[in-house]
Formats: sequence, structure tokens, C-alpha cells
Amino acid sequence: MRSFAGRDILSLKDFERNEFFRVFEVAAELEPIARNRRNVDLLKEKTLVTAFYQPSTRTRLAHEAAMHRLGGHVTGFSDAKMTRAGDFYQESIKDTVKMLEFYGDVIVMRHFQQGAPHEAAKWASIPVINGGDGWGEHPTQILTDLYTVLREKGRIDGLSWVAVGDMRMRTMHSLAYALSQFDCEITFVSPPDMSLTNEFKEELKLYNLNFSEAEHVEQVIHKADIVLVEPVVQPDYTKSRHEVEEHGLTPDNYKITRELLANKAKSDMILLHSLPRMDEIPLDVDITRHSRYWQEAFNGVVMRMALLALVLGKME
Repeated sequence: MRSFAGRDILSLKDFERNEFFRVFEVAAELEPIARNRRNVDLLKEKTLVTAFYQPSTRTRLAHEAAMHRLGGHVTGFSDAKMTRAGDFYQESIKDTVKMLEFYGDVIVMRHFQQGAPHEAAKWASIPVINGGDGWGEHPTQILTDLYTVLREKGRIDGLSWVAVGDMRMRTMHSLAYALSQFDCEITFVSPPDMSLTNEFKEELKLYNLNFSEAEHVEQVIHKADIVLVEPVVQPDYTKSRHEVEEHGLTPDNYKITRELLANKAKSDMILLHSLPRMDEIPLDVDITRHSRYWQEAFNGVVMRMALLALVLGKME
């Protein structure tokens, strides 16, 4: 197996099956640190640089929390408009990362442009972690989701997945690539204008992913061991949330309600959502036995702890 030390985490297309399990093993080893709310000194001599060109709650703060849990330091920016990368100069990715590599030992980047972290990795002499790139991928989130499933179910192979949402989203791309390394079937449920592109479907066939598509979550939820949900309604960022009509945002085809869970879902099905949500999962679903998105949030810190420890060479 290849070493993770010094390695970029850009795409789950780059992962071999045994590498997934190595990351999960390290995460399980480090999990008690986060669970007991302790900080250790594993990365006390290391600094994480955050380069976030898009807003983030979970991805940025989970990486920062992970670094703090392991005793490391954090610097960087959460708003590119406050830097030369986002002001009048529009500093290039190359010039930006050539500076950032002197400020720390690993960079995590979120960018609105697909492929931006890959471009950064071309120029950086330190590891780059993709925190989400446009319509590209979100590898650390899907590693988190797979780790959550493994901890809850004890396995990944042999499980049936249903993914509901906008199939153009980066999480869906990373999920499909990841599941190609496991013995799983997945059904994608999305509005027609948000469905898998023909090009992506052809790519997934080359990866031998066992996938199908459906028009209504009610048609397929009965067979699911895992349901992963993302919004099909994208917010208007020019308006505050209270200016947007709160009712009827998500069509019923793509909404997970308590009634649907009670009447159609397996009793041990687990429900994942990387958040934030609109109304695709109503609040009253939170207290059902199916919801696991708060566990996902915890596991997001654990997963980033594992990745940071691995790429910085402190775990092997």
C-alpha cells in the first residue's frame, strides 16, 4: 500500500480499496481523543493552512478542530475577499499557494472552481486536501460518511444505498467513485434536470459501479440500508433565509418524512446528510432511530484527524 505521508487528498478516484480501510483504522484509533474531548500533542509541531474561497461551517471547522485535537496550529482565511486572492488583484492559485506553503505544513482548500485544489497541488510543496471544489468532488465528506456507515453497520460491502438530491453535487461524485471499491448497489434519485450526466454514467460503468436511477424516493427506500440525502433546492445567496418561502421548497419525490420512514423504510436503515439542509429532511426526523447526521458531524472531526495525521507522516 502506498504511504499517505506527503500525499495530496484530491479525489476518491485515487483511492484503492485497502487505502480506505487504512484511513478507517487510523480514524478508529484516534476517535477516543475526540470522544473524550481531549487534545494531544501528535501534531504539536505542525500548522494547517485553510484556504477557503467559499463559505463553510463543517468542512473548515472540522479540519480546524481536528488540528487542535492533535495539538497542531491553524492559520489561513475563510473569506477570499479579505485576501489578495479575492480582491482587485485576483491573485492566481499558483501565487497564492506558493505563499501559503511557507506558512504551514498542509493546506486544505475549498474553491468554487472545479479542479482548483488539483491546480494548487501542482505548485505546492506540501500536501493539499480538497475541501470541496465546485461541481467536482468532496472526498473528506464521503470518507466521513463511509466511516459513519462502517461504525454503525460494521461493514460497507453488501449494503444497498439510495442517494437523493442533485447529482451534479460534488458529494455525489465522490460517493459514486468510493462505492466502486465496495460490493454495493446504489440508486440515484433526482429531478430530471439534476440527474447523472451521460458522461458521468459512462465513467461509472467503466468503474463497474452497480447503479440505477429512480424518479421517486418512495419507490426505492424500502430496499435501502443507507439513505444519503442532499438538497434539490439550491439557495438564492442574494437573499437571507427568512426572505425565502419556507414551505414547499422540496418536492415530495425527494423529501424524507417520518411518515415515509415509518411506512416504507427498513427498521435499521440509517439516514445521512452532510448538511446544511433546506426542508428535504424535516426537523421531526431528527429524533427518529434512522438519523445519523449528528454522528456524521462528530465523525467529520475524527476523519480529518486521521487524514492530517497520515499526510503529515505521524501515522503510517
